[in-house]
Amino acid sequence: MARYAAPIAKLIAELGRLPGIGSKSAQRLAFYLLGQPEEQVRNLAEAILDARTSTRLCSVCCNLTDQDPCQICQSPGRDHSTICVVEQPRDVSAMERIHEYKGLYHVLHGVISPMQNIGPDQIKLRELLARLRSDDHVSEVILATNSTVEGEATAMYISRLLKPAGIKTTRLAHGLPVGSDLEYADEVTLARAMEGRREL
Repeated sequence: MARYAAPIAKLIAELGRLPGIGSKSAQRLAFYLLGQPEEQVRNLAEAILDARTSTRLCSVCCNLTDQDPCQICQSPGRDHSTICVVEQPRDVSAMERIHEYKGLYHVLHGVISPMQNIGPDQIKLRELLARLRSDDHVSEVILATNSTVEGEATAMYISRLLKPAGIKTTRLAHGLPVGSDLEYADEVTLARAMEGRREL
């Protein structure tokens, strides 16, 4: 890396620690910020600090929120008999964008991954089980973990835990994305699409 003044080098190094930001992108961002008016840079820094200090986990669903319980959990218009289990808070935003799901959520904050020494106790699974034990109105749990090895293993683990409780456990359908070509789909995706086919 080229030699920069210490404050610039520190800014580049910190920006480079963000996910998806390589050294070139970190340099571009640093020089972009240095070229902006001081007030704009101060607003960005304050927004980051404010988001970090004023958000916490919802005591019900474990989503990030600035009020407890979060707006979704305390909304009387939501279907409180259905809980959609997702990996990360950003997955709640993705589900809400489709405007189809009207139930509640539970955010695991990760998945079971033995390779990374992440077991059931390192994610918000205990909180989900306690929530289900204390609320007998829940009739369905939708497992919406990602379609990765870890996501599938986590969904399978949760479904086995819930089976004795008699709660209906479903999994999001997986298959071919809209607009894709069959020739570019991998075998697992094609197999899932075949299993999830429906009558027209």
